[in-house]
Amino acid sequence: MSSADALAIGQRLEALPVTRATWTRVALLSLGGFFEFYDMFLSGYVAPGLVRSHILTTSTQGLFGTSGIAGFVAALFAGLFLGTALFGFVSDRFGRRTIFTFSLLWYIVASAIMAFQRDAFGLDLWRFLAGIGIGVELVTIDTYIAELVPSAIRGRAFAVNQVLQFTAIPIVAFLAWALVPHAPLGFDGWRWVVLIGSVGAGLVWWVRLRVPESPRWLAQRGHLKEAEAILARFEAEAGSTARPIADRPSEAEETTGSFWEIWSAPYLSRTLMLIVFNLVQTVGFYGFNNWVPTFLIHQGIAVTTSLGYTFAIAIAAPFGPLLAVPFTDRFERKWLIVGGAFLVGLFGLAFAQMRTAIPLIAFGAALTLANNVMSFSFHAYQAELYPTRIRALAVGFVYSWSRLSAVFSAFVIAFFLDRFGVTGVFSLIAACMLVVMLSIGILGPPTSRRALEQISN
Repeated sequence: MSSADALAIGQRLEALPVTRATWTRVALLSLGGFFEFYDMFLSGYVAPGLVRSHILTTSTQGLFGTSGIAGFVAALFAGLFLGTALFGFVSDRFGRRTIFTFSLLWYIVASAIMAFQRDAFGLDLWRFLAGIGIGVELVTIDTYIAELVPSAIRGRAFAVNQVLQFTAIPIVAFLAWALVPHAPLGFDGWRWVVLIGSVGAGLVWWVRLRVPESPRWLAQRGHLKEAEAILARFEAEAGSTARPIADRPSEAEETTGSFWEIWSAPYLSRTLMLIVFNLVQTVGFYGFNNWVPTFLIHQGIAVTTSLGYTFAIAIAAPFGPLLAVPFTDRFERKWLIVGGAFLVGLFGLAFAQMRTAIPLIAFGAALTLANNVMSFSFHAYQAELYPTRIRALAVGFVYSWSRLSAVFSAFVIAFFLDRFGVTGVFSLIAACMLVVMLSIGILGPPTSRRALEQISN
């Protein structure tokens, strides 16, 4: 396959009108990721129940103790790190659709087994294994969406994707509020919360049947006939036509990429920038979301009440990207990330000073909105900066640094919370957001409304 063929495939995808079918594909991929978000964010919401069941402790013994909440949070992110760093490349090798399907199954099984664990070791082990599947899934979804939609709506597509995925947060928060303090049918409430996520993911297994393979990936791997067939279907759905690319044998050219390519121009500066970004953005994003109930307890709020407050804050989760849908493609992506980071630092410092219900919920919701605007923006941004042949590999590698950071930041946050209180934690988060602003603002290339092939070159 020639580079001209791959470019022609990209041009035809870029020229497709945006129709209901376009948004249906985005929604189906997002539905597959809904339960990954559900599982990622349940850590903070079920933590009080794990302590109540005497499986974990609120405090952490030693800096890297495994019997506390920090160890449980770290186990997930260790799995996410392995899934993104070592296995992120697999969808470049085997296809977006295949890995999207397999990783969802992996998560379902590991999460269901975790729900029946009765000690910290078993809990953390299966949390770690579930994290591997989730890590692969999220990298695959990002690359998948970036390759299927035209540049004019790429920002909106990622915003809609995260609206649907972030809807999982208030749902898991509500279920934790309703179930964690109780033991329905003699089964701990936190176990019900975990199992509901696993069973729900099984119910969306059918989505794999309606999501096509990425034509860009097929063309890059030399499967031109299959890419042409999928493109023809897209064009028929949109009521547009384009001259088919001739199905002819040709020499392979740039059908596969190498890990070392991300360390050469023009990708070296992008890789270094995203490593720094991912190391610090996680502290603000997961440092808040995974610790909300614990922060509230430290601020004098009772356990049951803290779960109610947490649910009220979590309702805001989908509204960050939802409110951004109308204007996100009008602004340069990098500046949305910078603006979101600034607001995370500002609202976080304000949240730390609050002690009563309304201000706590208000600033917690504002912080959640800012975090999630930053989130959908950088998920789109990472996937835009590399070519198809190494997109999943590169995104998986740079994103894995956020997972590695989250492993250690869980313990760092526990340390800061113990020594400096909630204000100390949010001072740390504000400092990390400053690094985000500087790295993306100074080093980040523009990407909005540009074709993937144009950005990668």
